[in-house]
Amino acid sequence: MNKNRLEAFSDGVIAIIITIMVLEIKTPHDTSWMALREQLPVFFSYLLSFVFIGIYWGNHHHLISALSHVNAAIIWSNMNLLFWLSLIPFATGWMGENRFAQNTVILYAVLLLVCGLSFTILQICVERVTKNNPKLVLALSRVMQKSVFSVVCYSISIVLAYYNTLFSAIIFCIVAIRWLIPDKNIEKAITK
Repeated sequence: MNKNRLEAFSDGVIAIIITIMVLEIKTPHDTSWMALREQLPVFFSYLLSFVFIGIYWGNHHHLISALSHVNAAIIWSNMNLLFWLSLIPFATGWMGENRFAQNTVILYAVLLLVCGLSFTILQICVERVTKNNPKLVLALSRVMQKSVFSVVCYSISIVLAYYNTLFSAIIFCIVAIRWLIPDKNIEKAITK
């Protein structure tokens, strides 16, 4: 299978995920500034999730660009990732509507953990197909370090949410900052 179909399908699913998230933000019926202020938790949960979806989209693009073709393992690991990403609008809405209550943050953290694991599985499948390119293997090993870091952080954020959800939110931001700029080593390995 051509990798372009996989990328186009993934891009479409991610665009729909973002659209669903923004549609979950309800317009206040009141015209006061206070009505907007009451929507801040919903907006912050949307902003956080938008950043995460954007990070997955950018890093997914870089990961798939390393491929010349895709196999069944890549297709199904990609579908696995998209499945878990598609649940982010639900967790985002629940967390925002309930002002980052403990159970909502725990569910969000668990979902981020599963998304991180799913991205790691996809990366392993990509590595198996590209193992003949030593520069690409090195570049992907650096991405794997970030993946392991994320999985550990999400696991910690689940535990910390039982004590204070603010700690979990801080960890979410740390992971997002770590991934914000995709690793250029993949691009360099492909062009050389």
